[in-house]
Amino acid sequence: MEHYDLCVIGGGPAGYAAAMRAIDLGKRTLLVERERIGGTGIYNGALASKTLWELSQRMAATNEVVRSRGREPLRMSWEEIGRALNEALFERKYLLSCHMQLLENSGELFTHERGVARFTGPHTVQVRRAEQTKEVSAEHIIIATGSRPRVVPTIAVDEQRILTSDGIFRIDDLPKSIVIIGAGVIGCEFATIFSNFGRTKVHLIDRAERILPFEDPDISELVARNLERRGVTIHRNAKLERIEAMPHGVEYDLSYPDGRTERVVVEKALVSVGRVPNLEDIGLAEAGITLDPATALIPLDGTASKVAHIHVVGDATGSNMLVNLGEVEARHAVEQLLARERVPLSHGAISTIMFLDPEVAGVGLNEQECRKRGIPYRVARIDYACLARAIAMRRTKGFFKVLVTDDEAMMVLGMRAVGEHASSAIQAVALMMQENIGIAALARLIHPHPSITEGVQECARMLLGTSIFKSPVFGDKMQCYRWSPSPEEVRAA
Repeated sequence: MEHYDLCVIGGGPAGYAAAMRAIDLGKRTLLVERERIGGTGIYNGALASKTLWELSQRMAATNEVVRSRGREPLRMSWEEIGRALNEALFERKYLLSCHMQLLENSGELFTHERGVARFTGPHTVQVRRAEQTKEVSAEHIIIATGSRPRVVPTIAVDEQRILTSDGIFRIDDLPKSIVIIGAGVIGCEFATIFSNFGRTKVHLIDRAERILPFEDPDISELVARNLERRGVTIHRNAKLERIEAMPHGVEYDLSYPDGRTERVVVEKALVSVGRVPNLEDIGLAEAGITLDPATALIPLDGTASKVAHIHVVGDATGSNMLVNLGEVEARHAVEQLLARERVPLSHGAISTIMFLDPEVAGVGLNEQECRKRGIPYRVARIDYACLARAIAMRRTKGFFKVLVTDDEAMMVLGMRAVGEHASSAIQAVALMMQENIGIAALARLIHPHPSITEGVQECARMLLGTSIFKSPVFGDKMQCYRWSPSPEEVRAA
């Protein structure tokens, strides 16, 4: 039986990152993947959907110009879209595959096995492929088995008419119409993609009063307005009573709090109600691990399970299913196990991005989270319409919003960026949060001109009372204010 310092079960973004960090530490590592290296990070998730988003954004931007000149809009066939998508996926797959092959050929630290992994004991794993099986042992094991789309028991998904976020990539043409069930990040991203291509009538079912309810109203309302401007119908406060695949399409019934009902027929449906970790059939009991009966997840302390040498990372944890977070967790787990570093895992400065119209990026707390926790804060917000670079790009939809503590130190609590280059603009603030640096440092930094990031600096200057544009003059485009809990809210807390 071959023995390894570390066995990683799952070759998605988190598992791959874990294996590479173990190699850094000079440990003999086995990476087991049952299907394709890269996992959801390439094929049914981040890279695939974002490639579609990039294509759709370019198409929508081009057609805005074309329509303004009185010309017919351009159209892309699904064959053309699929070709561009497959090229992107192949490039990333080829990069990872070549990397692994070169690592395997260059020494004895790294081994890749394709097959289904299952614990046969706390330190042993069976790898099965076709009719062949082998058993290996490892001093430490990391579970990085990823996730799959959540299903709703009352919705009969067939991946033909009623699809999940996996099945949506296997369609053979852009549908004439589609209903998306779930107005969270994935649902809103696909609503953006399909509406941008301009060939699909999109319906979005939202049980809440507004889409993206975890974000502040100014963000969700801007995204909703832009979706509706592109023809998306948002069913707000709607309860899905029935959905059924029919010979003529997909038929669904909605009900509303005021007693109204509605029946709609579309060509396709996309069920987008989150994801669940892949924890079945991997032999957890043999490893000595039991699931929490309330959550059906592995109880964790950071990334560590109750079996000290087994850690869980990425989507397999069942929370915060983000590629960048999975990679951070993976590196942390390896350092805990193999380098014996006892540094706590922190999610405080994790940056996120939502590929919507416009792009939305964030780090730290937003206003509604601060208010829910009773945290006093100061906030500065500036519209893209005040930024020279946004004006030059003709992309003035969006804003920056920076939240700081309501004291002289003004330490950053969080930031939201909505608009072009949003994901790039938040990195300086994320670093400030991680290094515990006050807002004054950002105000002093010399930014390139013209750049979108100048808006972040102007937010810092607004908070310090030194901005070039004065917020009382441009009250509709610049805001600076503070909030603290009322005495009643303080007493309730």
